[in-house]
Amino acid sequence: MVRIGYTMMTEQAGPRELVDHVLGAERAGFDFSVISDHSFPWLEAQGHAPYAWSVLGAAAQATSRIPLMTYVTCPTFRYHPAVIAQKAATMQLLSQGRFRLGLGSGENLNEHIVGAGWPAARVRLEMLEEAVGIIRSLFAGGYVSHHGTHFHVEDARLWDLPDPPPPIGIAVSGDRSCQVAGRCGDLLIATEPKPELLTAFGGYGGSGKPCVGQLPVAYDTDRDAAVARAHDQFRWALGGWKVNAELPGPAGFAQASRYTRPQDVADAVPCGDDVDAFVEAVRPYAEAGFTEIALIQIGGDRQESFLDWSARKLLPALREL
Repeated sequence: MVRIGYTMMTEQAGPRELVDHVLGAERAGFDFSVISDHSFPWLEAQGHAPYAWSVLGAAAQATSRIPLMTYVTCPTFRYHPAVIAQKAATMQLLSQGRFRLGLGSGENLNEHIVGAGWPAARVRLEMLEEAVGIIRSLFAGGYVSHHGTHFHVEDARLWDLPDPPPPIGIAVSGDRSCQVAGRCGDLLIATEPKPELLTAFGGYGGSGKPCVGQLPVAYDTDRDAAVARAHDQFRWALGGWKVNAELPGPAGFAQASRYTRPQDVADAVPCGDDVDAFVEAVRPYAEAGFTEIALIQIGGDRQESFLDWSARKLLPALREL
C-alpha cells in the first residue's frame, strides 16, 4: 500500500499555523509529513517563509505519531553540512525516531541570501555529495575533520547522537542526481512521477529503498475558487526544475509564469472536491513505483477543510491504491 503524506508548506503559512496543520494531519490519519525549507516564497501571493527547523522542533513536541521529514534542505550554502548534522540529530531525538533528513542541491531562490554565488548544477551536486559524506561521518560518532573540495570541518562532534541516526533522502531530477542518490541516499525524493528516475536510482544502488513523491492539490467545494487559488499561488511549478532552481526571487517567478493561464494550472493540478480526480492525479506516482506520496494543499488558509475532507473521503479512496 502506498503511504500518503501531508506537506507543511512554509511558503504559504506562518510557524504556529504550520504546527497546527501537521497536528491536524496526524489526527486526520496521514501516514507521514514533510516540510519545505525556504528563505523566500516562490510568489509573493504565498506570503511566508518561517524557519523550517524551529517549526520541526515544535511539531515534534505537538505530535506523537506522524513521521517528520525535510522536503528538502540544502546542506551546501545557507547551512554548513556540520550544522545540518547537528540539527538532524537533535530532531531525531526530539521526535523519538520519527525524523528523516531530506536533502537536495537547492534553489537559487533560497541560497542566494548568503552571497556565495550560484554555480552550475554539476558543481552543486558535487557539493551535495561531499556534504552527505560529512553528515554521515558525524552521525557515526566521534570527532570529524574534513578538508575537501568544497567544505572544511575542524574537530566537529555530535554530543547528542541518536541511535539510529535519521535516514537520509536525496532529491533527484535527472540521471546525475540519481547517481548521487543511489550512492549516498537511504531513499529517493522526487516531485515528478517519472519511472525512469526510479529505474536509474535502483541501478545506481537504490534498489529496494523507499521512493517519496510529492503532488500539489487544490481542494475546495467551489472548483473555480480552487483553480483561481492554484493559479495565484502555484503557477510557478509549471516551469520545471531547470528553471525553478535558477531564478533568484519571487519577482523572477512572477515574470517567468506571467503567460501561464488558469487552465494550464488546472490541467496539472487537481482542483475542486472530486475524489476521483485526486485519486487519478496520485495514480501515476503509484504506478511509477513510488512507495510514499506527500500532498500539498494549496492555500495556507484552506488547510482545515482539506484535512477534514481528507479524513472523510480522500484518504479512504487513496488507501485502495
